[in-house]
Amino acid sequence: MKSGFVAIIGRPNVGKSTILNVLINRKISIVTNKAQTTRDNIKGIYEDSDYQIVFVDTPGIHKPHHELGRIMNQSALSSTYDVEAIVLVVDASKPFGDGDDYLVSELKPKCPLIIVINKIDLAKIDQVQNLKNKYLSLFREAEIVEMSALRLFNVDDLLKIIKSHLNEGPRYYPTGSISDRDEQFFVKELVREQVLMQLREEVPHQIAVAVEKFQNKSKAVVIEAIIIVDKPSQKAIVIGKDGTRIKALGIKAREELEERYNKRVFLQLYVATKKDWMNNPRLLKEYGYK
Repeated sequence: MKSGFVAIIGRPNVGKSTILNVLINRKISIVTNKAQTTRDNIKGIYEDSDYQIVFVDTPGIHKPHHELGRIMNQSALSSTYDVEAIVLVVDASKPFGDGDDYLVSELKPKCPLIIVINKIDLAKIDQVQNLKNKYLSLFREAEIVEMSALRLFNVDDLLKIIKSHLNEGPRYYPTGSISDRDEQFFVKELVREQVLMQLREEVPHQIAVAVEKFQNKSKAVVIEAIIIVDKPSQKAIVIGKDGTRIKALGIKAREELEERYNKRVFLQLYVATKKDWMNNPRLLKEYGYK
């Protein structure tokens, strides 16, 4: 068997999580149209009869404005150490800018680099060619794949290139594993996904989710979770008039969870205010951001 670890990195909202999900054909990372949706390194495991590939989805690399942002960057860049290959994802529809320059300055690849120019269905041919030329001038040894993860275009080509960089190795996770994360992590992420999708630009990036109770019984799953916000005004927004918004969030999250567990889910959501939690080391650790 051939096996290894592959880091998926890039700026926020370039499609890293979508690429991970289509590579392993399971929803491991939440996906929204909001930047910085992914906050943690999340491992997704691809397996066939000859390969086991541990993909590491990472937070979008950006210029940090708070302690959480610094931790997210550190988490993403540390994923590029001790891996068999790095997949750098680029948004084909956007020109190379300051954010890309910042990422390139931080990235020091010591293994094969595969540059995925994603979302080519949203770009013109000359846009894609300009990006290819730019990245090849920066990383001369890199391989480039033009791709549309949403349309499943060139997914197999990317997988083939990744496999070419793997050597004989052990099975790192038991057969049938899809991730290294526990169920409470996925509950937190699915609730946070609904907050990101339904609150638009009002609050989403200043929230966290903590699971207080998780019981997976034979016929039902019982969950209690707290949505953490930074300010009292945000708490009011999350709850909504007469509780309408938090009720809607709960309904959508419960539907996703019932699909995941294939059984009834009882989900109770609460909202709590923790001022400046994104800069508080104790709270960051408590909410899982180490």
